[in-house]
Amino acid sequence: MTVTAAVLSDVGLPAPYAQSQPLRLRQLQLDAPGRGELLVKVGAAGLCHSDLSVIDGSRPRPLPMVLGHEAAGRVIAIGADVDGFAVGDQVVFSFVPTCGHCAPCASGRPALCEPGAAANTAGSLLGGERRWQLTDAPGAGSRPHHHLGVSAFAEATVVSARSAVKVDADLPAEIAALFGCAVMTGVGAAVNTARVQPGDSVAVFGLGGVGLAALLGARAAGAYPLIAVDVLPSKLALARELGATHVVAAGEDAVAQIRAITAGGAQTTIETVGSEVVLGQAYAATRRGGTTVTAGLPHPGRMFSVPAVSLVAEERTVKGSYMGSAVPSRDIPRFVAMYRAGLLPVDRLLTHRLRLDEINAGFDRLARGEAVRQVVVFD
Repeated sequence: MTVTAAVLSDVGLPAPYAQSQPLRLRQLQLDAPGRGELLVKVGAAGLCHSDLSVIDGSRPRPLPMVLGHEAAGRVIAIGADVDGFAVGDQVVFSFVPTCGHCAPCASGRPALCEPGAAANTAGSLLGGERRWQLTDAPGAGSRPHHHLGVSAFAEATVVSARSAVKVDADLPAEIAALFGCAVMTGVGAAVNTARVQPGDSVAVFGLGGVGLAALLGARAAGAYPLIAVDVLPSKLALARELGATHVVAAGEDAVAQIRAITAGGAQTTIETVGSEVVLGQAYAATRRGGTTVTAGLPHPGRMFSVPAVSLVAEERTVKGSYMGSAVPSRDIPRFVAMYRAGLLPVDRLLTHRLRLDEINAGFDRLARGEAVRQVVVFD
């Protein structure tokens, strides 16, 4: 079938992106789904910093590439040897396809799936294939790469069935999409990685989609006090509305304020900015015996250092959280259930609805920090 998709061919183009147009709408031929694959009509796709980091060149990926990894859609065709899905099912995409057999998958850590990571690095589907083909110039006949096995900035996409999780059919696509990255990553960082317990003090650094989702997850787990840290007053105000007991403006005094609020430091700090400087502040704001969780993705060349003696003398823990340490087939449905129960008001994260031809302006807005979650709506 022929689809329109947003294709990235050059990285590092200058902002504003509405003028430089790093993402171009192109006509592509989309192959039928192969063995173990699904053809999905995309209903909605979110704009995430992980997409922006490819656009600005800080996360190198093979080009050209159809971007987009946080999305939901409906199955319209099924390849051979696929069980558990039917035409018409609504699915949320997981941005790490899970083979189910490698050592991390077998130990219950599918976010670290080794074949999935290799496919994502190569820009292919889990089986190694690329299902796109450009039909317009330049590059007609070439096969663009897949972004994190999803490539959701398109009217339809082919994915491995291992990249899809079935969800309630009546869940609006623009809400369902958020569970594929912002919610899975942020809530998962709080409940899976940090394992926040009732009464734990928690500070969340960075209030984008992932950070606010982490705040919601910590609140649902019973954190108190629950401290939100950001540079923007508007995001601090939203954090208050979503359950933060205290808000702190990011800056030199943030650590001292958190240590004062918590009488020595938070039991858990969660950093979602993707900055080694902010990660250092989160570590400094963590109490003795506490845990610092980082869910942000800094530039690969950046380094993070801590006083080595504190790890032993204060029994400190630093933990990375990729994809919220989630098991997608378990966590996406349970987080949806928590949303329906009123425990995770993730609909409050959705701040803008876009058309596909507005996507570059959307990434300008994201880069300026003016949005929490923007969603391209196809239906």
